[in-house]
Amino acid sequence: MIIDRLENLKQYASLNPLFEQAVEFLTSRDLNALEVGKIELQGNDLRVNVAQTKPKTKEQARIETHRDFIDIQIPLSGTEWMGYTAAVDCQPADAPYNEEKDITFFEGLAESYIEVKPGMFAIFFPQDGHAPGVTPDGVKKIVVKVKA
Repeated sequence: MIIDRLENLKQYASLNPLFEQAVEFLTSRDLNALEVGKIELQGNDLRVNVAQTKPKTKEQARIETHRDFIDIQIPLSGTEWMGYTAAVDCQPADAPYNEEKDITFFEGLAESYIEVKPGMFAIFFPQDGHAPGVTPDGVKKIVVKVKA
């Protein structure tokens, strides 16, 4: 997991062959002006989801992991708390994997929560269990899905 400010995003472009294109997209436009919806940048391997979330408590935010994709999550309209638990520590260890949606959900609360404000981003790799979307009001946010 990486948490940082958007102005430092370019420093992470070398972590994955598709990150450079994602970084170029994210740094070359007004993210707040993007309409809710999906934007394909490189087929299914690199896509941008612009979403408006609903209010969610820590108890409602389920821990999830992805096998095939890395998430770059960017809250735009408000602060979002994102939970973290290393995937190897998520319970139950035999939770069912949804191959079509590339997601596994786990039980319980995350081990820790980090405040991610507008102007910041979080990157979650397949080894990172995460519980995003904890916010009293909901937020407009971007989730970039990058093939791992």
